Amino acid sequence: MSSANQHDHHPGGAFIGLLTVVLTLVGWSVTPLFIKHFSVPGTPGYIDAWTSNGWRYGFAALIWAPVLIFAHRKGKLHPKLFVAAIVPGAINSISQVAFTWAHYKIDPGLLTFGLRAQMVVVAFGAAILFPIERMAIKKPAFIGGLLLVVLGTAGTIFFDDEFGNKSNTLGVVLALGAGAGFAGYALAVRYFMVGMNPLYSFAAISQYTAASMITLMLFFGENFGTTAAQMPSTQFMWLLISSIIGIALGHVLYYISIERLGVAVSTGVIQLQPFVVAILSYIWFGEVLDLPQWVAGAMAVTGAVTMLAVQHRVMSKVRKSKRDESGELPADHVAAAVEGEQS
Repeated sequence: MSSANQHDHHPGGAFIGLLTVVLTLVGWSVTPLFIKHFSVPGTPGYIDAWTSNGWRYGFAALIWAPVLIFAHRKGKLHPKLFVAAIVPGAINSISQVAFTWAHYKIDPGLLTFGLRAQMVVVAFGAAILFPIERMAIKKPAFIGGLLLVVLGTAGTIFFDDEFGNKSNTLGVVLALGAGAGFAGYALAVRYFMVGMNPLYSFAAISQYTAASMITLMLFFGENFGTTAAQMPSTQFMWLLISSIIGIALGHVLYYISIERLGVAVSTGVIQLQPFVVAILSYIWFGEVLDLPQWVAGAMAVTGAVTMLAVQHRVMSKVRKSKRDESGELPADHVAAAVEGEQS
């Protein structure tokens, strides 16, 4: 991956970077709303969670397949790419099931704020797997950010009007489980896919995830997932568009923004996702977050940004001093990129 400063060498890089990161933010913010839209029983666009995952990831895999084929023909694929992608792909598949299912139990705003808890798992997991990460986790600002994430996430859950409701509780558990899973996915990518191109890595992982989602759809989906094909044509079109926006196009735009703006700026902008989702969910579904939930959510996001900023600063110093010669994907990049898997 290019360094954070590479964008300085691109003419108009700042403008292109700003445009792509804003488009990424919009794309990854509307995707949870699409998933929620398809989860509402009795509407023309309703499909079960297994069918939703199967079609969205299956279509995205078709889009990514030519990228892998082209790269293979050009000799650009790492020889161990598909072996290295097995574990991250498996973890991502499990996380996707929990993430999508959560939309059938709770609203998108609460869900996306709750997912900030993944930062806690990422922090402790990275400290265990990567000794160099302990330099960041020892920083007072990092610890403070972590506490804000924990308290803020807990607040968005406890202050919810439906707190204690059986469906709400299951949805929250699924959301937290998905967050932990996505954190594990990020750590697995960093651990197993050392020195591999991020775009090709995601393309390979998407193939495994799609295979898992389609298999599950065939086993558990209503009518083997064929209900999606029976949707009104407009609804089916939006299902495919949600796949393009959230899974395929979003990652391309995000990596372009990192090339032009750097990891720190791109990550910071993407952390606005829960606020955008909550606002759009209010417009689309009438979801209302109480003031204490907004405050708690802001705490969680502030904590996440603080943790990423400290991590980025520490790892930048490490790379400049050439103390990190492991060839790993940048830690701050991986932590940021996991946002894109929540789609």
